[in-house]
Amino acid sequence: MHKTPDFTAPMFYRDPAQALAQVQRIYQDSVDFLRQAMRDFVTGGDFSHAHVRACYPYVRLHTHSVSRKSSAPHSPPMNRLSYGFVAGPGRFETTLTRPDLYGDYYLEQFRLLLANHGGELEVGTSAQPIPIHFSFAEHDHVEGSMGPERRALMRDVFDLPDLTVMDDGIANGTHEPRPGEAHPLSLFTAPRVDYSLQRLRHYTGTAPEWFQNFVLFTNYQFYIDEFIRLGHAEMARPDSEYIAFVEPGNVVMRRAGLPPEVGDELGHPPPRLPQMPGYHLVRADRTGITMVNIGVGPANAKTITDHIAVLRPHAWLMIGHCAGLRSTQQLGDYVLAHAYVREDHVLDEELPLWVPIPALAEIQLALEAAVADVTGVPPAEVKRIMRTGTVASTDNRNWELLPDNKPQRRFSQSRAVALDMESATIAANGFRFRVPYGTLLCVSDKPLHGEIKLPGMANHFYRERVDQHLRIGIRAVDILREGGPDQLHSRKLRSFAEVAFQ
Repeated sequence: MHKTPDFTAPMFYRDPAQALAQVQRIYQDSVDFLRQAMRDFVTGGDFSHAHVRACYPYVRLHTHSVSRKSSAPHSPPMNRLSYGFVAGPGRFETTLTRPDLYGDYYLEQFRLLLANHGGELEVGTSAQPIPIHFSFAEHDHVEGSMGPERRALMRDVFDLPDLTVMDDGIANGTHEPRPGEAHPLSLFTAPRVDYSLQRLRHYTGTAPEWFQNFVLFTNYQFYIDEFIRLGHAEMARPDSEYIAFVEPGNVVMRRAGLPPEVGDELGHPPPRLPQMPGYHLVRADRTGITMVNIGVGPANAKTITDHIAVLRPHAWLMIGHCAGLRSTQQLGDYVLAHAYVREDHVLDEELPLWVPIPALAEIQLALEAAVADVTGVPPAEVKRIMRTGTVASTDNRNWELLPDNKPQRRFSQSRAVALDMESATIAANGFRFRVPYGTLLCVSDKPLHGEIKLPGMANHFYRERVDQHLRIGIRAVDILREGGPDQLHSRKLRSFAEVAFQ
């Protein structure tokens, strides 16, 4: 016997706000039902002959034409956007989750679909169960009070996460709908989104709600230390554009003059930092800056971008240290990546090596302008301190110790000017998930030329360059923000038959 919420019949909407409100109602009814059932289960309720199930809401669009409508009066011209429309006639749908977190995003996608195609959006309850673990509120830990036998019984009573419905076939371009199955509207199904939201909490130590639409990745803690200093300084300024600074453990510092908000008191510094700690300079419109220390290596770089991608950020940038491969480079010089050699091996199955990872002009121009602005070097002379070229990323930290100089030969043949272990991974996953990406690195050593890091030299280098490099990254975000998201989410990252959701 299944215990389920009362059935909600599908409804049709021409108003995107009404469609969103129905998504919110269905989702809330489902999670409220699951949470109450879980409370009853934990307190010893009899579920011996029942399976508890509640399902995600869905949104569906039926179209009968390959053409798109002209924009309504006073709406932005739709043909400028690379998203918001389906590729042809048919039935398109996706499951939805966390409308509290994605409300503004869903509203914009609904608005564009109706503006482009007319007709109606169908909203109803899907057949896709919500795993019980994904129904818990942010600070719910009710399952922790159960004994081993009761915990084992959960599998019989509730739906648990099912990895078979969480793959990235849609994003990878390998998904083929079965006969009679709808085409996807989004890169990610609701279970895939919920899975990543849970992982973000685990890896970064912060709630998904704090993540901002511009993300900086770094491979050294020195950058994080400087970001924390800058974040605290911003919070001391009553006129700062940022309203809060959030650290691991969801520790919230509000801008001077702003009172604490409900829930701020629940944050506590963790006893130890998580694997990839996240920090957030928050703006009221979510266009602030999130910074994550991914550490050294491509595995973390892939892991964190796999999960941040479901938040649909406007851009992510890699700023960190690299090895300079050219004799003309100096320690402290910058490298702006315009191509990548991928020897990281963590994305070979999802994104074949023959797929080019192009430089994105909007990101490149913003980073170059930011270097000129922050360093004070005239634009015509920026190339004196910054080289544009190919960045190679390897999964072998000791590549220079391999016999016969084979890696050196490959890097030379590729015309690489710098080497690290993360940048190509971050760029490739940005390409794969349609998230604009860019890389600005700083030369911290030159192993091919005998200039390796020594403790005293390294400390001096870090003091001299980290602050400037971080400010360049923040300035680049300012420039990208001023240009607006429509400029960033361009057709360069879209495939032939692309999903409608950005």
